[in-house]
Amino acid sequence: MSDDKRVAVLGAGMHPWGKWGRSFVEYGVHAAREALADADLSWPDVQFVSGADTIRNGYPGFIAGATFAQALGWTGAKVASSYAACASGASAIANARAQILAGLCDVALVVGADTTPKGFFAPVGGERRDDPDWLRFHLLGATNPTYFALYARRRMDRFGATDEDFAQVKVKNSRHGAANPNARYRDVVTAEQVLASPMVADPLRLLEICATSDGGAALVLSSMEFARRHAGAEPAVTIAAVSTVTPRFPNRVIEMPNFSTDSAAAVTGDIEGFRPSIVRAVYEEAGIGPDDVDLAEVYDLSAALELDWYEDIGLCGEGEAEKLLADGVTSLGGRVPVNPSGGLSSFGEAIPAQAIAQVCEAVWQLRGQAAGRQVEGARVAVTANQGLFGHGSSVLVTR
Repeated sequence: MSDDKRVAVLGAGMHPWGKWGRSFVEYGVHAAREALADADLSWPDVQFVSGADTIRNGYPGFIAGATFAQALGWTGAKVASSYAACASGASAIANARAQILAGLCDVALVVGADTTPKGFFAPVGGERRDDPDWLRFHLLGATNPTYFALYARRRMDRFGATDEDFAQVKVKNSRHGAANPNARYRDVVTAEQVLASPMVADPLRLLEICATSDGGAALVLSSMEFARRHAGAEPAVTIAAVSTVTPRFPNRVIEMPNFSTDSAAAVTGDIEGFRPSIVRAVYEEAGIGPDDVDLAEVYDLSAALELDWYEDIGLCGEGEAEKLLADGVTSLGGRVPVNPSGGLSSFGEAIPAQAIAQVCEAVWQLRGQAAGRQVEGARVAVTANQGLFGHGSSVLVTR
């Protein structure tokens, strides 16, 4: 691929996920410094800061780019802040990439971090009766695990998925996450333990639903020309494509109340759903296909949803994900390991950081630096995420 669309990834850094009880700024600054050290650059080298917002953390969270720039020390760097719910990190990456490709800067820092409450993510801002999140919570009692369960039940009804299938996704991801020092949950679990955990929203059990977490992630991106000057060689890892697409009619996201429901499932004919369209966009931009992918990091809000993503990113046809899992294709050592990081199952959600964290894992995998969970010979990685209100999110990382 020509340099017209690529940007170099010079550095990646994270603050470990957990419940640390400190400011999100601390997590973001830690991740940023890790990424800068990884890139062998100092903070004054950064010309543009792209922050992923966290609206639960007060006014500083709404202006994350400026917040992180202030915490690192005013240098006159340009800043921007992006909010796209769970896709915020990908929007921040897209913003930085656009600045670089437009020739407006050579070096950009992308940062996302969060401090989360216990329990469910609640709508913010008080009585917001025009907010779909507020409506689904108050009118339907549909917290996030409820609509995760609706997706799971749909998969059972359409394709014959079983409780055991969902449990095996968690088992796989617990094995992967056990080798990740940044993961919050590092215990390997058995299917029996998963199926014995408390039922939260039928058919999903406690161990099959991701937690809320604190954490941070950061990337240092640059133009290809800068990367070659800085390292004296072709950069090891590049971002080849980013997708932040919205749905198309009729596969639109239902917003009142928002169940993030893909209406293509109920429409006859050859209709591509929203989630497949997210990833197709990066494949088309990079000029590759799913057969070229060596690993994937996907948005496993529930164990059941990971199975949907196998089909959405093109690893198999509809209804074939359970067999792919059972055959070991998506496990370490298989043809296309999915969530070698351990996924949200092992991390939990730190919303502005998670799409950035997916790219961090892809970078370490493609460099051969993912000790204990390495996908051997990996050259192409795809990430997939989705934010509320029709925010798509996918990043294609290549070596």
